[in-house]
Amino acid sequence: MTIAVALSSSGVKTAKRIAVALGIPLHARHRLADRKIENHAQHLRARFRAGDAIVCVGAAGALVRMLAPVLQDKTVDPPVVSVADDGSAVVPVLGGHHGANDLAREIGRVLGIRPAITTASDTVLGVPLDQPPAGWHLASGARYKEIVGRLLTGEPATVDPSLSWLDSSRIIRAADSPLTIRASHRAAADHPDGLLYRPEVLAVGVGCVRDTEPDELVGLVRDTIGNAGLAPASVALVASLDLKMDEPAVHAVAADLARPSRFFTPGRLEQETPRLASPSDVVFREVGTHGVAEAAALASAGPDATLVAPKRRSKNATCAIALSPGIIDPDSVGIPRGRLAVVGTGPGAPDWRTHETDRLIEAASDLVGYSLYLDLLGDMAGEKSCHPFPLGAERERVSAALDLAADGRSVALVSSGDPGIYAMASLVFEMVDTAGRADWRRVEITVAPGITALLACAARIGAPLGHDFCVVSLSDLLTPKETILRRLKAAAAGDFVVALYNPASQRRRDLLHEALEILGAARPTGTPVVHGRCLGRADETVEVVALGELAPETVGMLSLLLIGSSQTRRYGHRVYTPRGYRTVEHPEQ
Repeated sequence: MTIAVALSSSGVKTAKRIAVALGIPLHARHRLADRKIENHAQHLRARFRAGDAIVCVGAAGALVRMLAPVLQDKTVDPPVVSVADDGSAVVPVLGGHHGANDLAREIGRVLGIRPAITTASDTVLGVPLDQPPAGWHLASGARYKEIVGRLLTGEPATVDPSLSWLDSSRIIRAADSPLTIRASHRAAADHPDGLLYRPEVLAVGVGCVRDTEPDELVGLVRDTIGNAGLAPASVALVASLDLKMDEPAVHAVAADLARPSRFFTPGRLEQETPRLASPSDVVFREVGTHGVAEAAALASAGPDATLVAPKRRSKNATCAIALSPGIIDPDSVGIPRGRLAVVGTGPGAPDWRTHETDRLIEAASDLVGYSLYLDLLGDMAGEKSCHPFPLGAERERVSAALDLAADGRSVALVSSGDPGIYAMASLVFEMVDTAGRADWRRVEITVAPGITALLACAARIGAPLGHDFCVVSLSDLLTPKETILRRLKAAAAGDFVVALYNPASQRRRDLLHEALEILGAARPTGTPVVHGRCLGRADETVEVVALGELAPETVGMLSLLLIGSSQTRRYGHRVYTPRGYRTVEHPEQ
């Protein structure tokens, strides 16, 4: 995730300009911020440790001092770029070859200035040799510092013509130089006197029976790569039949190789039959294509691809590898596994959104949710495709989100509060479980927790949830009234602190009166009740009243009630429930 941070109000205008242009959130102590922060140093260190790329508008020296305690190593530190408050300078401070230089160039274009890039290979040789373009990797073990040092002194090198991205560099070339810069997808016992790059030109196709052990398929793929004399770093993707989109073993292979997975329909794989080394009528009868592993590899690598490793078998799996004449772009072939992130944005305040939620929203191509919830995201929505729905259209929202994800998109279904508490997550799993849609079942589903209203309300007033508590919704739209009353009586008998969600609406008020009667009969009339309204929003109010004095007419749909147990105490404007349950005199309040 990339974020913009303004260290002072004088830099907010520049930071907002950059954030809008790059489609990233702005974090600052300012009304224009997408996320409000209090302590700049703590916030910057936390985001740096989380691996976020940081664009910091403010003094570079202050930025360095704030991050100094958490700096690790140039190979793992995320990109950090410093920008002057007035937008007159942009400097990549850390992670130059891990994205900071490119980020600085992009910001420079936004601001109309030239970035101050100081890394030697960029300034002297004209190209970052340790940051090749997409689809290329510097082989591990290369003596990078030594080789670049020699190039910087003017020593000529023999350059592989396939490395066309070096054509614009200022490297001195000589056809017979012992210093080499070359490319190969073949495994090598040792590295040459120079740099070796791995092009992503290999497509690994796999097939397996349902619930194959991941270790079996990972081992087969590794053996196939090794026996063919290929370099794992030259694998571009792992491909299979779309029926295997939810197969853990396939995704284990992709994770092992640190490459994406892609999938094809049986019809598309059947088109590759003339090129298969071992077509199978048995496979065709089972899944509608004469081959899976070989066909998926060839379909991924393109029409001019060749099989460099025909199908190999293990007990439950198959593997084949195809070689493309050029770099394979995974985004241009097959279907990715769709992802649905069910995220909770908290009660309303940006500060109450978790880092995980922000990351999943940023990674999504599509946002689905109640229109108000999407509006509350502000610039977080960026240029994404938004699919707003009216209040009450929960099933329609879930269906739309699952359909988008089933098409291979990355979707965030946005809830307020926590998505698993009276919200969208349970409906997602219910619909996947009962709809009989195979394409929905293949979607990868992630649930990101949010700060639910009861936690926000409790934190505002003290610690009323310090001992056992329960949560009951007073909405009888989906739960029978008799069930709600039975649970309230049990909560009263158990002396729980009780959080009441959806306590009342314009039409639903009777259950609130009955709930107060049930709970009031089981605990002192002076029991503290915390009444929170519009938590986390500009018109938030949190007040404490005695149970016997609560006026039901003041409670609405934007209210949350925390009704204390017999042990809950109040002093001043604070409320808490002691952790130890003991017999004490409870004063009437």
